[in-house]
Parts: sequence; structure tokens; C-alpha cells
Amino acid sequence: MSSVTPDRSKVQPAPPGIMVIFGAGGDLARRKLFPALYHLMTDGLLAENFRIIVVDRRDRDAKDYRAYIDENARPHVSKAMNDDLWQELLQRIHYLNGDFQQANTYTRMSTLIDEIDRDYHTGGNCLYYLATPPDFFGDIATQLHAAGLSAESAGQWRHLVVEKPFGRDLESARALNRTLQAAFNEDQIYRIDHYLGKETVQNILMYRFANSTVEPIWNHRYIDHMQITVAESIGVETRGGYYDTAGALRDMVPNHLLALLSTVTMEPANSLDGNAVRDEQAKILRAIQPILPEQVLTDVVRGQYAEGVSSKGEPVPGYRSEAHVAGDSATETFVAMKVLIDSWRWAGVPFYLRTGKRLPGRYTEIVVQFKEAPNMMFRDSLVRREQVPPNTLVLRIQPNEGIGLSFNAKVPSTVPQLSPVEMDFSYKDYFGDGPTTGYETLLYECMNSDPTLFKRADVIETGWELVEPILDVWHALPPRDFPNYAAGSWGPDEAAALMSRDGRAWRPCKACSVD
Repeated sequence: MSSVTPDRSKVQPAPPGIMVIFGAGGDLARRKLFPALYHLMTDGLLAENFRIIVVDRRDRDAKDYRAYIDENARPHVSKAMNDDLWQELLQRIHYLNGDFQQANTYTRMSTLIDEIDRDYHTGGNCLYYLATPPDFFGDIATQLHAAGLSAESAGQWRHLVVEKPFGRDLESARALNRTLQAAFNEDQIYRIDHYLGKETVQNILMYRFANSTVEPIWNHRYIDHMQITVAESIGVETRGGYYDTAGALRDMVPNHLLALLSTVTMEPANSLDGNAVRDEQAKILRAIQPILPEQVLTDVVRGQYAEGVSSKGEPVPGYRSEAHVAGDSATETFVAMKVLIDSWRWAGVPFYLRTGKRLPGRYTEIVVQFKEAPNMMFRDSLVRREQVPPNTLVLRIQPNEGIGLSFNAKVPSTVPQLSPVEMDFSYKDYFGDGPTTGYETLLYECMNSDPTLFKRADVIETGWELVEPILDVWHALPPRDFPNYAAGSWGPDEAAALMSRDGRAWRPCKACSVD
């Protein structure tokens, strides 16, 4: 069994161990994993007896791979580069050439792990990171188990880290979970969602439950609605082949958006224990009202971008003209939806979710809009009641991580005039620059056997249960109006209508980041 969650009152280096990266020649390793490991190293959070095995099909050796990472990962390191530390990290790399589907690869891996453990005293701990296409997830887990590499003994851990997508529908997600759980115990499996590694996502729980001014009003009595937006200004870039078989709904809603929704709406857990927190998040997801087929037509909007102008002011092609995308593709690049949660806390409060590509900016935020104040005392003033805007709280996930609060104040004048003003908290301004990949925290927590920020099997399957009716309706009724929004716009008109029917509107982006 994995070790218990350590005491976090003191920040200490992660335990020693070996990180085995499958698919080490891909973008994830060079853009995220090695920069994150370097950031942990500069913060003193990586054990001195920590080693890395990279597994790849390319016929090269450790020296060649170190040169590859040195050239390709350096641009993604966000802290000022300490070349001595960077070189020290590179020297911890061991290279294993092999096919993920061949048993011989795992036999040689077992031998290499034993050699490294003997020479560097890594404690027998192993973190297997699947930075591969999803088709390999089940095979790799099964092969690790067959080679005896998933078994834990007293005082050591063996963890399997799986990147999304966790299936492409409910049936495939369940099948993948069965395969993974046949090879590893559930508490050994760490399904990673990099959004949960972002500081503001983690701070949501601290903000809600550690402040006596917040939690008493975090319910249907005071909150009118919430909006969750994950906007991207880029198109599909080089991922057209994958994206055209997935689409915005599969790619973003069951994981990223529902992770944000469950975090901002969950009940307080008894502790920060990983399972206690995830139990509450699972309860929230199970409390979401199922979306009936007829509701898909009214409460869910899909869109696909046409040619237009990018956030940088440059002409860009439509989705159907992107590389590896079918010329008549019916794949959505935009989704907006309305969901309700059946609980006392959230009775009658709608939650509006939207995500899309080729939007005017890149940002992720949660908007909490409070109910309007009665304002009876302003009835005879120069300000009509409908002119007084409601208070809003904005939790900015990226790029400018922080929290903003909008409220009404009197304008200096001889007549009673109100104007909305804002208080703003920025992580960068208050705490200074920190690592930006989002993977530092996740890797550190995994090494410390803390599953709080990782997804459990039941949470994955509940997410797919929510979107399954939408997929079914869309499969039966292909879109007739694609493409239906111009690149550089805020999506199809139906997305605005989704909220205007309820007398609400999407909050405009005030500080969109240009990619």
C-alpha cells in the first residue's frame, strides 16, 4: 500500500525514487515534465537520490537524449536558469530504448531499476509517467504488472500517472479503469489533470473554507449564478488528427471544466486528506441534474470556427482548413452549457460552462455573481435600480492568477451616484513569480503519495455519465450550420442566447492574454 499523507506543516524534499517517463520523446516531456522537475530542484524539493529513466523507441543513448532535452526543454524553464543545477538534472537521466508493447522492454527496465536502486539508494520507489498516446495506457500498465513492477512492498511505493484523455466515452472510460485496476491498486493510480495543479484552483478551497466572510454566503441565498470559462485563442495547431476525433466536449468538459466546477461547489471535507476531499467532489458531480435528450437542444450549444482574425490581428483559417482535419468535419470546437446541482446549497443556482478555440483571448476564470441588493434606499436617487450592477467575485485561474471582487461605491459628487469598483489580488504581485507549468505541485504530491489533486475512477466515470446524453444527441443530429462562428469571436450567437434567455450575460474578458 502507498504511504500515508505526510505532515505538510513543513515543506520537505520529496522522498527518493525513480521517475520512469514513457513517451519521453514527445512534447509533454520537454515542455512540462523536465521544466517542472528543474523547478522542484531549484526549490530544494527534489531528493538528491532521485533518478529518471526515459523510455523511447528512438535508437539513441542517454548522452543523445540529454542533448535533446538540453536544447528543447530550456526555452520552457520559467525561472532564471542555473546552468549547474540544470546540468545536474540532466546527469540524472538514464535512457532505455524499447517498444512499449514488448515484454523484453519491461524485463530490461526491471534490471535497470534494480541497478539504479542499488547504486543511488532510491528506496525502491517508482513513479511511472505515461506521457504517451492513450492507446498505450492499458498495455503499459498490464506489462508493468506482468513484469512485477507494480508490486509494492513495505516502505516503498509504485505509482502510475495517467494523462488525459481518460477514455472517449463512458464505456471506454470504464474499460480503461478496469484495465488499470487489474494491474495497480486504485490508490496507486494518479490520473492527472494539470488544471488542478494551478495555484488558484488549489486556493479555491483555502479561500472558501479558511475565511469566515466567504463560506456563509457561498450558497443559493446569496449567489445568483456562476460562470466557468476556459478560452483559447489558438486553433488546433498540430493536433488536428486527434482533435477531429475528440472535439471540445470530450477534450475539456469531463475533465477540466468539471474539475473546476466540483472544486468551487463541493462541501467542506473533514480534512485535507486526499480521499476526504475527493469524496466531496464526487458527491457534487453525482448531484448534477442529468441532461435529458430534449434539454441538449436548449441547454447545450456547440460551435465550429470559420476563418477569421486571430487575437494577434492576423488572418487565420477555419477549422475545416486546418491540417489533418476533414473538409466536411462536424467536430465542435466550442461548447457552452447550463447545468444545475440538486443540493440544498445550490438549489436553483445555474452554472454556465463554456470552452472553445479561436476565441479573442486565452484565459480561464470562474465568475461568481451575487444576487442584487434590494437597493430600496436608492429609489429616489439619480440611479435607477436596474443601473446598480450586482457584486461579482472572479477567480482567475490563468494567465494572471488571482482573485478580483467588484462592488459598488459612491462617486465623489454632490449627488448620490454609484459606480462599480474593484479590489484585486494577484499572486504575482503579492507572492512574486513562481513556477508556471502547473506540473510541479502535481509531481511533488504524487511523490509524496498524496492523491488530493488527482482524479479517482468514480469521478472520471461520473463525468462521462454527464456528457454521454449530449454525445448521443449530437451523433443522432449532426450540425447543419457549421462553421457558425468566426475565428476571433466569442463563439456562436446561441451561446449568448443561452444566458440571455435567463436574463443574464457572459462576463466580458477584461484582460485577455494573447498567445
